[in-house]
Amino acid sequence: MVPLISFLVIILISIIFVRIGATALELTGLSPDVALFQAQSAFSGVGYTTSESEIIVNHPVRRRIIRLMILMGSAGMTSSIATLVLTFVSATSQNILVKAVVLFLGLLGIYFFSRSKYLQRIMKKFFVKLINRFTSLRLYDYEQMLGLGKGYTISRITVKEDSWIANKKLKELGLDEEGLMVLAVYRKEGREEKFIGAPHGDTEIKPGDVLICYSREDVSIDIARREKGKEGDREHRIRVREEKHLAHVREIRGGYDE
Repeated sequence: MVPLISFLVIILISIIFVRIGATALELTGLSPDVALFQAQSAFSGVGYTTSESEIIVNHPVRRRIIRLMILMGSAGMTSSIATLVLTFVSATSQNILVKAVVLFLGLLGIYFFSRSKYLQRIMKKFFVKLINRFTSLRLYDYEQMLGLGKGYTISRITVKEDSWIANKKLKELGLDEEGLMVLAVYRKEGREEKFIGAPHGDTEIKPGDVLICYSREDVSIDIARREKGKEGDREHRIRVREEKHLAHVREIRGGYDE
């Protein structure tokens, strides 16, 4: 029975290591889903897609995290397989049945442990403190820094032919007056994709462009749906007035949107 308990403990520790790695990757700017997928992939040695691997490899902190996850995963997988084999070697039919039931119940308990949102929140807070205290990694909680929990979001806007923002320069659009900041532009030029980081006012937005924006969610949705013409201009003016009013209210309150 000792090898069986050891196997379950190894599985539990492996899940915890994956959560630590996912938390570390998330704090470097990756989304929670991508961070968890990358941590699981590295720990299991499965690998991941080319585009996502470039995001990891080109970032020195993420690269160090993944390298550590691969190292720990190699040890964990070898140990778990060895202990699982020892569990059922030379066991009688009755013992095999008992061990199979214990194994099933143990794995079921570990599954619910790994799926608990409440435990995930507690573990994340603990792991953040652990990582910052015992490592030299410079980690930032971008979700908190960008106020993503306070109504703001990073969004993608695909520019259509009839879009209000198509074929105009950023300084003509005045999107910042509506409370939207364009962080980057992805543009197809032939078979290649061009990246324009921190675009300036003279950058012209073309149909087919994909804009990476920072704003309140309702603002980005409104601009993405807005069509060209006088109606679009009118909506823009309304949004500008609303944003000025909100800015005035925030100034009076002396804080951010709640």
